[in-house]
Amino acid sequence: MAQHYDLGIEGEQLAVDLLLKKGYQILERNYRYDKAEVDIIAQQSKTLAIVEVKTRSSLDFGNPQDFVKRKQIKNLVKAVDAYINVNQLDVEVRFDIIAIVKTGTSFEAEHLENAFYHF
Repeated sequence: MAQHYDLGIEGEQLAVDLLLKKGYQILERNYRYDKAEVDIIAQQSKTLAIVEVKTRSSLDFGNPQDFVKRKQIKNLVKAVDAYINVNQLDVEVRFDIIAIVKTGTSFEAEHLENAFYHF
């Protein structure tokens, strides 16, 4: 497999581990709907956290969180709306980003809550 794919897989697992340590329950990983893929759907209390994971091997081209684009946000909102309706959930929804940068053999992760709004 391509090295960037492996880095992405590793980053998503690190994000899951981080969320679990914070007391979140992981409901879905790589949830697909139409043209969207939601990396992680997690819940803590009555809040549904929709988490986009961005992993980079360096900061040469900018911060990982800067790579979430408007069209991707639109598709995420559509997917999450479907997920909530299908599962008949009554929860608050929050969109987060977990930005991960690999430095040598270690990773630094930053959990950005309410990273973007869905309007």
